[in-house]
Formats: sequence, structure tokens, C-alpha cells
Amino acid sequence: MKMPKLIVLLLTILVQAGSGFPTDRNRREKHASWDDVNVVAHGLLQLGQGLKEHVDKTKAQMRDMNSRLKAFNGTVAELERKQEEQGEALITQSKEGQGMQRLLVELGEGVKVEVGEVKRQTEDLTSRIDRLEEVLTKPMVDSNDSDHERVSFIQRLMIAQNRRIDQLVEKISQQQDKLEKQSLHLQVLQNKVANKRMKSHRRRDEEMALRGEAENNQAEAGLARDCQDLFARGQRTTGIYTIQPENSKPFSVLCEMTPAGGWTVIQKRQDGSQNFNQLWESYRKGFGNLNGEFWLGLSNIHSLSKQGRYVLQVELSNEAGQQQVARYQFQLDGEEKMFALHLVQDPSPETQQRIVSTGESGLPFSTADRDNDLAAEINCAEKLSGGWWFSSCGESNLNGKYPRRHWKQEPRRQAMFGTLTQGHSGPLRTTLLKIAPLSMTQ
Repeated sequence: MKMPKLIVLLLTILVQAGSGFPTDRNRREKHASWDDVNVVAHGLLQLGQGLKEHVDKTKAQMRDMNSRLKAFNGTVAELERKQEEQGEALITQSKEGQGMQRLLVELGEGVKVEVGEVKRQTEDLTSRIDRLEEVLTKPMVDSNDSDHERVSFIQRLMIAQNRRIDQLVEKISQQQDKLEKQSLHLQVLQNKVANKRMKSHRRRDEEMALRGEAENNQAEAGLARDCQDLFARGQRTTGIYTIQPENSKPFSVLCEMTPAGGWTVIQKRQDGSQNFNQLWESYRKGFGNLNGEFWLGLSNIHSLSKQGRYVLQVELSNEAGQQQVARYQFQLDGEEKMFALHLVQDPSPETQQRIVSTGESGLPFSTADRDNDLAAEINCAEKLSGGWWFSSCGESNLNGKYPRRHWKQEPRRQAMFGTLTQGHSGPLRTTLLKIAPLSMTQ
């Protein structure tokens, strides 16, 4: 309802209300009925409510319009500021170029003036020498006195002319030195102008080339398949890199670079900072910190394993600092086969100790919420903690609890453990599992 219509309606209601009030003619009609008063009051309330709603709606629209105008003004001001900055930059460059051109013109004019002065002095010297030759070639008078006087005059004239010639030669030499300095200065300024333009163009070309090269490298080079592929591309520093195995999404890994090649680390434990008592989904995706303790993730390990023949190297150490290394030919199935692990012992002499055993058929991965172990009545992951390729809960569990200082006070089998050589006692302190293509270790 628009404002003029509301005002007309208000006036109509007021007129009708006024006509309902009593006149002096009839004393009975002096008092209006309460029904009429209620009707009028109700009409006034509705009218007031309508006016209030109209005012509130108008205020909201005005606030919205003000906010839009402020945003528009801010955008216009930002565009004007950018335009002024660009204009100032262009004016500055133009002034610098005009200043250099003006300086070059002034130097050129100065050189022209100096050259004209040298020419004038050279012409003056030539004319003086010509006059001297004329005097010397004139016939002499026969008298002895006149001859003596003429010779004396000629000698004085010759001395004066020689002195004048020496002065002119020295002045010419000075003018030449000045001209050479001016020429050198002019060349330096020209070189500066040329270098400045060249640097500006080169910087612009380099920026364009770098942008294009970065895009081309990113589009053409692609990511490495594993850490050994990074090693083949020239990487020699141990650290965190992003890789992308075949038919897989990119993910970050810790690469251990050795003189022989690059190892992809899939598990690392060193201080107990990461809780390995996780469920199936966490072990599937991976968890932890690549700069500390972590599990790379069964899905990521499988995407690496299915690229070809890989080797798994297991490195353990206990509290006494004793170390053990074992190496296996390695294959990991996908989730549809419960990430079953297949290992074949490496026959090399330095890695003959067996730490993990899976048998010919392999072992499925098991967690507390996915009991896939070979024990019939026991959930090994629930009993021993962590997730692992359990057989009957007894051979190894490198993902168990990290042992505390007083490890004898807690159940041994809940701590991470593996099969070590004779004489190795106590729970493990560090574990490291890493894989690499079989071709790198042969």
C-alpha cells in the first residue's frame, strides 16, 4: 500500500469517526456506542500497523541500497587508485626518457659549438700563416738600414707568430681532450639508456618465459612414480616429496635417498609421539606426521606395489642400540583382498634374518574393527593393539604400543615386537619400513 493511499484512507476513517459523534440537537445521541469506537480504533490500529510495515520495508530497502552504493563506491575508488598509479608510473617513465633525450640533445649541441670554435680558430691560424708568407715573400729595400730593420721586424713577427701558434696548438689539444671526454660521456649515457631499455625488455621477456616454462614443465613433466623415479630425475636429498603412482592420485611421501637410489618410507616409529592403536579406516588412509612418526596408508602402499616388483626393507633397533635388517620381495593386494601381504625372503647374506613371515598364501591386514587374522577365537589386533598382518598373534607386531621406560611392568606382547636374532632382548625402540623397485637392489 502506497503512502498517498494510506493518507486518504486515514482521512476517510477520521471523517466517518467524526460523523459518529453526537451533536447538541439530541441529548441521547451525545454518547457514541462502544462498538463504533472499537471499530474506529481497530481501523486505526490496522492503519498504523500497515504504515509501520511500509516504513520498515522502506528502511530495509534503503539500507540495502546504501550498502550496495558503498560497495560500488569502494570498487570505483579502487579502480581510480589503480588507474592513477598506472598513470603516475607511465608519467615517471616518460619523464625519465624525456630527461635523457634532453641531456643527449644538450651534449650534442655543446659538441657542435666546440667543433665550430676549433674550426674558427684553425681558419684564423691559417689566415695568419698566409699573411706571414706574404710578408716574407715581398721584395726587400736595398739599403742596409732598411734590411736590418726589416730582418729585425720579421724576426719579432716570427717569434710572436710562433708563440701564437704554440698557444693555438695547445688550445686545440685542450679542445680535443674536451671533445673526447664529451664523446665518452655521451657514449656512456647512450649505453645506460640502451641497457635500461634492454633490461626492461629482458625482464619482461624472462617473466613471460618463466610463466610459460613453469606451465609447460608442470604440464609436461608430471609427478614422479616413487622415490626411485625422483632419484632418476636428479633428486639426491632425503626429504618429503609429492609423487603420483600410475592410475593413482598424488600424495606426499618421505624419501630416503641413498647412493644406490631412493627408498619410499611406508612406516616410521622412533619416539612414541604417534598413537598406532587405530581402526581400519585410519590404516587404509594413513596417519601421522611425515616429519616424525607415521603410517603411509594401505591404499597408498598398494598403489606403489602394483606398479611392478618391489622390495621391502625392515630396519629395527632396541634399547641397547642393537640393530636388525631384513629384506623381502614384496607385494600388497588391494582392499578387495583385505590388503593381503606377500613376502619372499631376500637371500642376500647381510639381510638373512627373518623378522616378518606371511607364508606362501600371504596374510590379510587386521584391526580391532576388522578381525581378519588366522586365530579362530581371538582378535589379535584387539588383544595386542594396533593393526598388522597377524597370523596367530605371536610372530610380530611392528604397530603395537610404543614401550615406556619401565617396559617390564606392562604386558610384553602389547608393545611393538618382532623376531630378532639370539641375544636381542627387550621391546623395540625404532622401526623403519621402506620399499623400492627390485631393479634398484639387484
